Amino acid sequence: MTITPRPTRRTVTGLGAAAALGLLAACGRPEENGDGSAPASAEPIAEGPATGSLTVWAMGAEGEKLPELLAGFQEQNPDVTVEVTPVPWDSAHDKFTSAIAAGTAPDVAQVGSTWMAEFVGLGALEPTPEEISVDDFFTGALDSVTVGDTVYGVPWYVETRVVFYRKDLAEQAGITEPPADWEGLLALARALQEKAGATWGISLQPGGTGSWQSVMPLIWSNGGDVVDDQGAEFTFDAPANEEALAYYQSYFSEGISNPTPADGTTEQDFVSGAVPMFISGPWMMSAVEALGGEGFAEKYGVFVMPQKESSASFLGGANLGVFQGTKNRDAAWKLVQHLSRPEVQVQWFGISTDLPALQQGWEDPAVASNEKFEVFRTQLDTAFAPPVVATWEQVAAAFDAQIEEVCKNGLAAADALAATQSEAQSIGTGA
Repeated sequence: MTITPRPTRRTVTGLGAAAALGLLAACGRPEENGDGSAPASAEPIAEGPATGSLTVWAMGAEGEKLPELLAGFQEQNPDVTVEVTPVPWDSAHDKFTSAIAAGTAPDVAQVGSTWMAEFVGLGALEPTPEEISVDDFFTGALDSVTVGDTVYGVPWYVETRVVFYRKDLAEQAGITEPPADWEGLLALARALQEKAGATWGISLQPGGTGSWQSVMPLIWSNGGDVVDDQGAEFTFDAPANEEALAYYQSYFSEGISNPTPADGTTEQDFVSGAVPMFISGPWMMSAVEALGGEGFAEKYGVFVMPQKESSASFLGGANLGVFQGTKNRDAAWKLVQHLSRPEVQVQWFGISTDLPALQQGWEDPAVASNEKFEVFRTQLDTAFAPPVVATWEQVAAAFDAQIEEVCKNGLAAADALAATQSEAQSIGTGA
């Protein structure tokens, strides 16, 4: 598999400074911050095997499966003990902030990509030592651990979203190639309704928690963004953003997407053909194939997000961080270093199906042999991390609420973005 760098449209967003990946030094760090001050630095990692005890928090399925992956680390470091605590995603953020305030944070943890700037602002995370190279991580993944001009932690795994579609039903509707642009996606959705018997042409989230993740790829595709290059000012009300949100709204105003979908029916509706297209991540492959049964994998395909100025998608996943105040710092970073090896990330893919954050991991046949995964690999080159601002969780909630008004109640995109801009400015960036 050929690895090519992602063409970068915007710089790394952070708290008051920006650093393009090309400016990073030998192990991925700039020589100074944008304001002329030195970036945060970390002490070297002591040589020799890890010893002592470590506490690790990880969320959801990762927390349940991580002990299996850590068996290799403990074999290589027989004098270390690692205790993994699974944390439910829905309570994880509050659990972390409470632990940070109380001084009881774990040594190492899985950190959601939208939490990094907030936790750094709280003084909770250590900068990444020079011994851990960040050169090979996907650019968008590296963006998510870069606050100001300093790298904190490392990307652990990545995910991005592409379009799932029923190839067989598209062919029935007279379309034999996946669309490449916005107009083509809309035309395919209409054709699936009009010629292939679909109830709805495509499943899109009509507002509610996390709907910003569905809209942002269109904004990026249209050359827009919701923060400036310095991460200092919000830009929700930009014309490119209005055009993108109006396009998203058209699926609902034209009756192509369901404004009141039932929860948990995406896989069932996809397999039945009632809703033969949706946008999601790689975890949905096993879900639809298990429900569809033998031969269903041949009935559907995936394609990269359609382009306006470019094809763009949301880059999700999770990071690994070492918390300030750890009593076993060297062992904590040795664990992070172990989990950042390509072969270990490929092993983790085999256990969890989480996609490697290291580009080298995608050269392994276990990942590269599936043509559908190759589409995800292509999309990762043009996938963007969410804004790295400390207040993003609050701002995103305000944006979600306005997206719902657009999709369900017909609010004009310009008005929704003006309202979001006003609220975002009131919240601030946390800088």
